[in-house]
Amino acid sequence: MKHTIKNTIHSEMVGDGPDLVLLHGWAMHGGVWKGVRDELAKRFRVHLIDLPGHGLSPAQEPGDFNHVVETINDNLPDECIVCGWSLGGQIAMQLALNDPQRVKKLVLVATTPCFVQQPDWPWGMESRFLQLFMENLHLNYKTTINRFLTLQVNGGRDLTNTLAQLREYFFEREQPDYAALRKGLTMLQTNDTRAKFQYVEQPVLLLHGDNDVITHLSAAKWMVQQLKNAKLVMFPHCGHAPFLSDPEQFVTSIYDF
Repeated sequence: MKHTIKNTIHSEMVGDGPDLVLLHGWAMHGGVWKGVRDELAKRFRVHLIDLPGHGLSPAQEPGDFNHVVETINDNLPDECIVCGWSLGGQIAMQLALNDPQRVKKLVLVATTPCFVQQPDWPWGMESRFLQLFMENLHLNYKTTINRFLTLQVNGGRDLTNTLAQLREYFFEREQPDYAALRKGLTMLQTNDTRAKFQYVEQPVLLLHGDNDVITHLSAAKWMVQQLKNAKLVMFPHCGHAPFLSDPEQFVTSIYDF
C-alpha cells in the first residue's frame, strides 16, 4: 500500500485499475473501509482519503464545507469514481457538481442531501439531537463517540460483531481534531443540497441500509427519483454502514456499477 500526503491530506492507495476514491463519514477515517478495501483493490486503484482533521490528515483552516470540498478536489485523480459515505457522500455530491470532467461516476453510501428535518423534509434527524451531540462531545468525547458508533450499526442483523469491528477500526488512529469534529457537525446541521442535486449529471449508485436510523431510506428513494441515471440498491436488515454489515453485497454492487 502506498501512502501519500499531498497538500497536507493523507491518502492511501492500493490496487490497480480505474481510480476509486473512498470518502469516510463524520469522525471516521480511511481505515473504516478496511473490510472492503482489498476486494475492491482487485479491480480498482483504491484511494482512501482522510478528511481534514480526521485520521492522519491535519486540521486546516477555515475547515468549512466548501474548503473541505476544494481540498479533496485538489487531491482527486483524473476521471475517477467517487464513493462517499454519510457526510462523505455530501462531499462527493458537491465534487460531482463542481468538476464533472474529473468525477465520472458517483457512489453514495447511506447519505442524504439534508441530514436535518425541515418542514418539507421529514426524513432527517431532529436538529436538537445534533445540537445535543455537539454539547456532549465537549463534555465526554469517548462516551459520545461510542454512542455515535452504536447508532451507526443500529438496525443491522449482526449488531455485536459489526459494532466491535467499527470500534476496532475507529480507535486504530488518533482521535480526530476537536475543531474539525465541531465543524463537521455544523455541516451536518446546515448542509442542504436538495435544490442542486438534480444537476448531478454522472451515473449514480445509491447503497442504503433499509434500517438506517441516521439517514432514512426515503431520502435515498427521493434522490434516485431526481436523477436521470441512478440506481438504488437496498441492503436488508442493515443500518448506517452497509460496507461493514454486508461487505460482499457492497463490493458486488460496485463491481456491477
